[in-house]
Amino acid sequence: MRQAGRYMSEYRALRERYSLLDLCRTPDLATEVTLQPIRRIELDAAILFSDLLLPLEPMGIPFDFVRGEGPAIERPLRSEDDLARVHGFEPREALGYVLDAIRQTQRELAGRVPLIGFAGAPFTLASYAIEGGHSTNFAHTKALMYGAPAAWHRFCDLIAGIVSDYLVAQIEAGVDAVQVFDSWVGALNARDYREFILPHTRRIFDTLAAYDVPTIHFGVGTAAILGELREAGGDVIGADWRIPLDEAWERIGFDRGIQGNLDPTLLLGPLDRVFAATDDVLARAGGRNGHVFNLGHGILPTTPLEHVQALARYVHQKTRQ
Repeated sequence: MRQAGRYMSEYRALRERYSLLDLCRTPDLATEVTLQPIRRIELDAAILFSDLLLPLEPMGIPFDFVRGEGPAIERPLRSEDDLARVHGFEPREALGYVLDAIRQTQRELAGRVPLIGFAGAPFTLASYAIEGGHSTNFAHTKALMYGAPAAWHRFCDLIAGIVSDYLVAQIEAGVDAVQVFDSWVGALNARDYREFILPHTRRIFDTLAAYDVPTIHFGVGTAAILGELREAGGDVIGADWRIPLDEAWERIGFDRGIQGNLDPTLLLGPLDRVFAATDDVLARAGGRNGHVFNLGHGILPTTPLEHVQALARYVHQKTRQ
């Protein structure tokens, strides 16, 4: 999770010269950042360096990244009229630089490891557009969702169509698997997820079912809605660290894979504690097929690279046994 980033000196050196959007929009740079962790860490797959907000601008929702604060939407959507002004686009044209980065990265990887592409899910993209950035309570998003449900569903249906097309374009460009990130969907309870989100996310996975690539469905804080995430789709369902892996897998069903679920803050502590927690995750997986060992969310910027390297080596060592 978040393989490339500020915990790597190579990445920080690039960020001193280029903005985050410059890195995303320049295939040579996106390829370089994608490959940086592959060169330094025993990873079993590469994750395309990109950002899940990239579809917003061609939808008519301009944004930028504010240093130290994260993404900032220029004009957050706060009314039905705002939602109605958003429009669709052709991802192969507006986001062609991402597809070029995929093709270039695959040439560089030359089959060493698979490449995972990704896109944001409807709730997460909608909440960024409406809140104007990250939120702790998603009050503006929920106010529109509850107060203007017809407009909300039209907006999410538009997002689902765009994300579906975008991920299909990534598959056509050569990714080996795709992940749908619903980073903030844990803000919803099961009833609201079913009413306001599940049909739109399911539309994405139904579209992807026609393509022979594995699909991953990930969210944060989703322990209460893992069954709903499974219903929405995905060959593999992500679980964060707030729920034991075996309990999460029971809720998801053992006929699906599971991704997770070490707490990323553990990597800030001593390695003996990291390894003990890793042993617990692996024990709960029980040696079943379908477990993708991963963090429960992204690597934090202050994480020592040596700890990430040691964790990957340790997991390989233990699972080979």
